[in-house]
Amino acid sequence: MSEATEETADAYKAYGAAFGDTYEKEYGAAYAEDSYHDDSYDDEARADEARADEPRGDEPRGDEARGEGPFAGPAFDDTFDDGDLLPPPLQYRFDGPEEAPVLVLGPALGTTWHMWDRQLPVLSGAWRVLRYELPGHGGAPADPASSVDDLARRLLAVLDDEGIDTFGYAGCGLGAAVGARLALLRPDRVAALALVSAAARYATADTWRQRGVVVRASGLDNTARATPERWFTGAFRATQPAITDWAVQMVRTTDTACYVAACEALAAFDIRDALGSITVPTLVVAGADDTETPPADARLLVAGIPDARLAVVPATGHLAPVEEPAAVGDLLARHFESAWAERAPASAPFAPAPPAVPPRVPAPPAARPAPDAYQEGMRIRRELTGDAEVEAALARAEGFGGGFDAFATRYAWGEIWSRPGLDRRTRSLVTLTALTALGHLGDLADHTRAALRNGVAPAEIEEVLLHTAVYCGLPAARAALDAARAVIQEETGQGAR
Repeated sequence: MSEATEETADAYKAYGAAFGDTYEKEYGAAYAEDSYHDDSYDDEARADEARADEPRGDEPRGDEARGEGPFAGPAFDDTFDDGDLLPPPLQYRFDGPEEAPVLVLGPALGTTWHMWDRQLPVLSGAWRVLRYELPGHGGAPADPASSVDDLARRLLAVLDDEGIDTFGYAGCGLGAAVGARLALLRPDRVAALALVSAAARYATADTWRQRGVVVRASGLDNTARATPERWFTGAFRATQPAITDWAVQMVRTTDTACYVAACEALAAFDIRDALGSITVPTLVVAGADDTETPPADARLLVAGIPDARLAVVPATGHLAPVEEPAAVGDLLARHFESAWAERAPASAPFAPAPPAVPPRVPAPPAARPAPDAYQEGMRIRRELTGDAEVEAALARAEGFGGGFDAFATRYAWGEIWSRPGLDRRTRSLVTLTALTALGHLGDLADHTRAALRNGVAPAEIEEVLLHTAVYCGLPAARAALDAARAVIQEETGQGAR
């Protein structure tokens, strides 16, 4: 058993001890014995199994059972790449009777499926509960997901493989974002939805990119230590030290690349303009003292989603299912019971699956108008240098210099940086070299910040400057190193190393 598995098992035991019962203690022991977790599972074998087309056992599963591809239907045509229909599998488990309707529980960033342990007693009696791990979390395969839609696609592949057409969905944080996208993309399959500690847009894109920069540069230790303050109220942290330690361990054992990819996915997530298209019965649950997704975010969701209902849990932080397990479990049970009762005929235990959709030949994609170069440039500029830096530059350029700033945004950021010939990471390395050679230290500072957001590590920036010193001179490279060091210290809290 790996060191990460031992640490995670100890954390789960502590979680159970804090609640004063044996459920999580036994779960932690089972985890340590690999009853619920197998960190030696071969990734390639797992991928081969998930990609197999043949039915398992006596009954067909997935595509063969329904007569359709996992993303058939018009809702997916503009979102997913039809050439990539075999996403990496998600790790998942079931609890509850096999004949019961399926309820999917989605985890928050940095957590594992065990964040829902305390809801199982109230949910698994009437529901077949499916919990899944985010990539690289809880010992799951480290296959980073590039977007929230990528996670939704992987989950649909799991459901297809299990022959599940219609399901309820509850998610927290990032898990809630996955549920919202599923409700938008496949409302025919989502019977009811619960969004816990959720938002139509989580903070700002720059907030998540900045967190990704810090984690990429420094790892997850500092982020893990800061997690309890973001997740729980002060009173809860003071009275539940074991759960606080569990939260730190859970984040610390997450795969760094998968965590950074999830930050990028949340940076790009924004459904504010699409809320009116969510038509499934929706419950929004917020912690009254949640500072990550405050109740104002929940009210925005309820205002935009037709007939959505709001429940605010008093004196509760971001990870409401852990801090107030009984209240959240009761809210979910009542919501899904009533939603399924309204959906299903009186004689049926749950709603029947929708009829199979025949294969459809997609129409040739319509030509899309070219994006406005200035708007595209401003979007890329904000993504790479940060909102604060852009706002400061715009303020400096008010009046005299405004035309030049617009020209640079349109020409450099909107036309050159958006070209497909080189990826952004390579363009950052080229740009740092050129600015070092010419001694443009102010611009070099901006592009050091951009390089960090493009996934270039501080050590790689130092290598670029070392290489540049050979061909452009030591004085120029030394000055560039000083300028880059200041930015790296500001962005990551460390010097180049």
